[in-house]
Amino acid sequence: MHRAALVAATAMATALVTVPATAVHAAPATVTLVPYGIDSSNQAAWWSPLDTYTPGNDYAYLAFNEPGSTAGTHRVAIARRDTAGGWTRLPVMNGAAQAEYADDIGHNQPSVARDGSGRLHVFASMHNNAWRYFRSDTVGGAPTNHAADLPDQGIGVTYPVLTTAPNGDLYLIARLDGSTARSGRLYRWSNAAATWTRVAVFAESANRAVYPDDLQFDTAGNLHVLWEWGLYPATAFRHQLSYLLYKPATGTFADHTGAAVAVPVSTATADVIQPIEAGEVYQGNDGTGPAVQSAKLTVDGTSPKVAYRYRSATNFMVRYAYVSGTTWVRDTVYSAAQTSAAIDITWHPTEQKRVYYTTAAGVMYVATKPGTAWTAAAVAPGIPVQRFAVERTTAGVDVLYLVDLTNLRLYYGRN
Repeated sequence: MHRAALVAATAMATALVTVPATAVHAAPATVTLVPYGIDSSNQAAWWSPLDTYTPGNDYAYLAFNEPGSTAGTHRVAIARRDTAGGWTRLPVMNGAAQAEYADDIGHNQPSVARDGSGRLHVFASMHNNAWRYFRSDTVGGAPTNHAADLPDQGIGVTYPVLTTAPNGDLYLIARLDGSTARSGRLYRWSNAAATWTRVAVFAESANRAVYPDDLQFDTAGNLHVLWEWGLYPATAFRHQLSYLLYKPATGTFADHTGAAVAVPVSTATADVIQPIEAGEVYQGNDGTGPAVQSAKLTVDGTSPKVAYRYRSATNFMVRYAYVSGTTWVRDTVYSAAQTSAAIDITWHPTEQKRVYYTTAAGVMYVATKPGTAWTAAAVAPGIPVQRFAVERTTAGVDVLYLVDLTNLRLYYGRN
């Protein structure tokens, strides 16, 4: 849909879509059409395109791709929602022009985070490219090119995922290229010093490529890191979903039991959540066997909770993993039909785990387990959701970033 057509459709459409309160939660989700058109390249599952800011305000920042100047290109922008529900579009600037890149579906989606000073940071459109990094020079201003500020210059970077620390610093994980392996690296933005440093190469294994998934801070101020392993140099199907805990206060790493870990970990030494199952082997893009594809995590206090997609037969099912005693325990959330790549998870004080997923038919669900069985309810009936992201705010609201690729629309939701 062209931008002009979308504006007209937006003016005619009802802005709020209320989801019936069925099955799972008492409070229904409310979904609002974002008034800016998206590009067809605005799709990926391993990225962080949403950030929120709630102390005294209720802001949301949705990084997205909009149509470029020619077919097969896209431009990078941020849709900012204020406390009153008003929208502002912030173009991501590369010099005097808006940042624009060739489409590379699955690798274009931008990641965004707000630091403790209110500056917005965006990483965009990197598929084994040198850094494409943008930062606001003024609070709330449009991000500008600051690629030269990153360590590890001149190396191909893919899958940047970032989050804000409790003290206002930022932490970033990404995959960096190498001659025999593609490593996972952790970086820190010091909000006070306004500088980036590399914390560590946290994962690297010969003939393997790291696929970053997520990172989240817990109530103790420690950082939980999640990723998958694939064949080097790249593959759509991954294995051995893995976990690390980083402690900024001491600069050390640990596994889920708290035992110290030396980094970089390899496939042989990693804390593996989803081990290799019967019949599973590392495979390339033509593989049809068991595999992992996309994962997210949340924390309950200091305890990690993980949602991920795993193919044991034909369909990519949805699984949930958590720590019981000293062991990772895995549970199947949904397996009835094929799912799409996106997945997410939050932690609710009474409902506990909320696992979000979409079917291949474009129906998005949130599943909880109030007793012995998982129960799911549609999040946004009538909206075909193919990709999404979810973030739980400090005010206790699940904010939703919903991508409708059928009609090239972006929605903001609250659940």
